[in-house]
Amino acid sequence: MRLFALTVFVSAFLLFQVQPVITRAILPWFGGSAAVWTVCLLFFQVALLLGYLYSHCIITYLTMKQQKVLHIVLLIASLIFLPIIPRDALKPIGGEDPTLKILLLLTLTVGLPYFLLSTTGPLIQAWRAADERVTGKSISPYRLYALSNGGSMLALVSYPFLVEPWLGTRLQAIGWSLGYAVFVTLCSLAAWRLKTPNKIPSPEPKLVSEGNEEFGSAFEAVDKKPTIGMQALWAGLAACSCTLLLAITTHLSENIAAIPFLWIAPLSLYLLSFIICFAGSEWHWSPAFLAFPALLIPAMAFALSSSYQNLEISVLIPLFSAGLFVCCTFCHGELARLRPSPRYLTNFYLMISLGGALGGVFVGAVAPRIFQGAYELPIGLSACALFAVALLYRKSDPNFKDVTWFALLVGVIILIFSFASQIGEERGAYRKIARNFYGVLKVKDDGGIRRLVHGTITHGEQFVDPEKHMEPTSYYGRDSGVGLAIAEIKPKTGRRIGVIGLGTGTVAAYGTPGDTIRYYEINPLVAQIARTEFTFLKDCKGKAEVVLGDARLSLEREQPENFDVLAVDAFSGDAIPVHLLTKEAFALYFRHLKENGILAVHVSNRYLDLSPVVRKLSEEAGKEAIEVYSDGDEEQSLSTSLWVLVAKKSRFKGTKIEAKGRPPGEKKGLRLWTDDYSNLFQILKR
Repeated sequence: MRLFALTVFVSAFLLFQVQPVITRAILPWFGGSAAVWTVCLLFFQVALLLGYLYSHCIITYLTMKQQKVLHIVLLIASLIFLPIIPRDALKPIGGEDPTLKILLLLTLTVGLPYFLLSTTGPLIQAWRAADERVTGKSISPYRLYALSNGGSMLALVSYPFLVEPWLGTRLQAIGWSLGYAVFVTLCSLAAWRLKTPNKIPSPEPKLVSEGNEEFGSAFEAVDKKPTIGMQALWAGLAACSCTLLLAITTHLSENIAAIPFLWIAPLSLYLLSFIICFAGSEWHWSPAFLAFPALLIPAMAFALSSSYQNLEISVLIPLFSAGLFVCCTFCHGELARLRPSPRYLTNFYLMISLGGALGGVFVGAVAPRIFQGAYELPIGLSACALFAVALLYRKSDPNFKDVTWFALLVGVIILIFSFASQIGEERGAYRKIARNFYGVLKVKDDGGIRRLVHGTITHGEQFVDPEKHMEPTSYYGRDSGVGLAIAEIKPKTGRRIGVIGLGTGTVAAYGTPGDTIRYYEINPLVAQIARTEFTFLKDCKGKAEVVLGDARLSLEREQPENFDVLAVDAFSGDAIPVHLLTKEAFALYFRHLKENGILAVHVSNRYLDLSPVVRKLSEEAGKEAIEVYSDGDEEQSLSTSLWVLVAKKSRFKGTKIEAKGRPPGEKKGLRLWTDDYSNLFQILKR
């Protein structure tokens, strides 16, 4: 039993530790987009389903000796995947479907190891249950399930606090690979030492008392062979909780930052609800528990409405985290209450993993292709509310006299109509709504201004008035850091300006005859909208070029561009992608800048204090950094902005930049960011 327990614990720890490790490693290759984590979770859910299916099939159709031999052979074969360091040959070159590229990359990097880790829990629990029927020792395999969730929780909680702050991504991958080798040894030993004979005596069916038949004639009691309806219910509850997990994580990452902490916190709460619900032999939730989802689901619905989208981080994270935990506790509590006897254990896990995979496919692959907006979160919240009402109805008086049930039913109907109304209003309020892998883009006309919005973040705006339409707006005003940097360049020939992040193409407003403005944009939908809905590119007096693909990868492939100014303004949610703020990135920028050129880094942010990061990178590069703050002006459609300008020492002496600027702030204990190390959690604004 100790060997079984240790193997399950180690496998669960590695199963969830690898998720942030590998996602963190490939995140820069796809522009630091929040969708990378969503697609990775889709892969993990599908791999988990395949692992559970494998466990169910070999337990059902193979003898114990065949199971042991097959599993040990696969474990040894999986060692060829180590170490799990993504190969440079798998980097995207631009133009590929990011979802398919990520799925292929993960398959070739961690596919077989992750698959085998996912089989361990149900397989060893089934072996332990079989052993119990031979030895007569009654130890519930569901205890191993709780232990498995405990290992998973430890892996997730330890990552942002013990792993990420101290180990680079390469060392993380090597450390995980060593741990996986230990797991292969443990699991092979556990399989080899298993003494259960091929023929396992089947237990006599248990009699079921009327008190256990809580679902009337629609479902069989849990100790009987599960019906199709019961299995569908298991899958549906699991799909609902997984949909909410992915949708809420995406919502937080898009509007704050794509950082491991905001991936791990929701996933940890998701697992915690599993641990709580499956820790004991029985699960019962009090009707009073319904007050929590009854309050939190409407609260999240209001937070998703246009009037309340710009919530402070101190409200946004706790609200959606608490809402996710309560909804998952309801779904997983029902799964725990409806779990079958151990002889149907692999079938139970198979249905749970099927539901998780369906939720992952819905959020990660289907929703971005069939919905214009981010509607999967409202759908998930509505589904959870409907499940609560339906399951409560099954335990209510058939004459519909339960006041609580009536009140909840009315509340759910109002909730669904509210979501439908919000979607209708949104579609009517915007000129254009479009969506792809990188998120939802909206174009809106408001008071003579046309805006491009991604999530809740404005990515540029332009005056509709033809006389003012080429005036720099939003964060790019003439007194902003980038405006001052461009004005400072006075070459004999045309200026060369590089911009990482296209938005609406506002910087093109500074173009003069002979200038070349070269944009680097990873999202093809942004380029399409900038050309069709805005006129900065079309009416630029200089030459405006757009290079599609991740800026780092594009610049690495190009010869030096000799930019006079290079502006870094690529936003992922409300934050610059981390891989654009590393020692290696700055070295690349200065390779493409003239000796007297200026690097302008946009650090305006509601949640992250990026100035100290840029200051440290500048000092490492032997450059001088000046922070430039500019006030907003509603009449001129200017937003408050904060830029950090970096150039060779004494470059800003006697200039307007020096007069208006100030040294960037410092942060005690901040380490230099590299491609191998960064820590956004450390610079979160409290």
